[in-house]
Amino acid sequence: MTTMSQGSSPDSVLRKGNCPGMRNNKRMLGNALLMLTAMIWGTAFVFQRVGMEDIEPITFNAARMALAAIAVGAISLLPMASEKEKLAVMSRKECAVYRRNTIIGGICCGTFLSAASIFQQMGIVYTTAGKAGFITAMYMLLVPVIGFLLAVLMGVVGMYLLCMTESLHLGRGDTLVCICAVLFSGHILCCDHFVKLGNPIRISAIQFASCTVISSIAALILEQPGWAKIVSAAIPILYCGLISGGLGYTLQIIAQKYTDPAVASLLMSLESVFAVIAGALLLGERMTGRELLGCVIMFAAIVLVQIRGE
Repeated sequence: MTTMSQGSSPDSVLRKGNCPGMRNNKRMLGNALLMLTAMIWGTAFVFQRVGMEDIEPITFNAARMALAAIAVGAISLLPMASEKEKLAVMSRKECAVYRRNTIIGGICCGTFLSAASIFQQMGIVYTTAGKAGFITAMYMLLVPVIGFLLAVLMGVVGMYLLCMTESLHLGRGDTLVCICAVLFSGHILCCDHFVKLGNPIRISAIQFASCTVISSIAALILEQPGWAKIVSAAIPILYCGLISGGLGYTLQIIAQKYTDPAVASLLMSLESVFAVIAGALLLGERMTGRELLGCVIMFAAIVLVQIRGE
């Protein structure tokens, strides 16, 4: 039972967030949103894979990020009562710092997201949706301070079993997605830092706009983008842009405000499991026994590093 000091009202307790029940409800909501996010992201690997039949990877990435930028940008322009209340108690200088952090955070997160998603999209051309999901999940081992040697070793062993061919050669697609995992760890750290200093929704909108610009420039330099290709890959682009991008990353950045970082990382790592399931059900992908063993060991490493990081 919650006790209140003399002179305190129930309304003041709720406003201050001192009610354990409210904190628990917010935590449960945050966890549920992250679980939904993981399912959306895992399924998106299938759409990313299918989309490569009609369009180049960087052009695909630019198109999906443009859709995400439009969707989240529209949401960010809506009036928000909580935002007005927050700015009302700030000085003019504090408001300026808050807005500056929002812009800088969006650009920084967008830069990492752009680089990571480009490498991921290029890699998924040469590997399966399920393998791409698990290799991408390696970023969970890189977010905490690298010191959990057992977990890292397990992750390396798991990735060896998952990725190495009979000739002990790491596939081209797997290599590109490994680079993507490192870049995604930078994106997570950027989000964790700036979400506390600026407006989360607007940071998300700015990151997608930044990602669109970077990806578009890269596509114009390295590929031959065209409207016909974009139309041919319309359904995968729509899913990855509006659902996986606009909805998924926005849910992530909101949910991280209410969830413990270790729990958040653990829930988001389920993306890899959903990717394998979606790849098997929708694309008929199958893994060898060695690859499945690699997935199990990698997931155990991800869980271990989060448990030890609490």
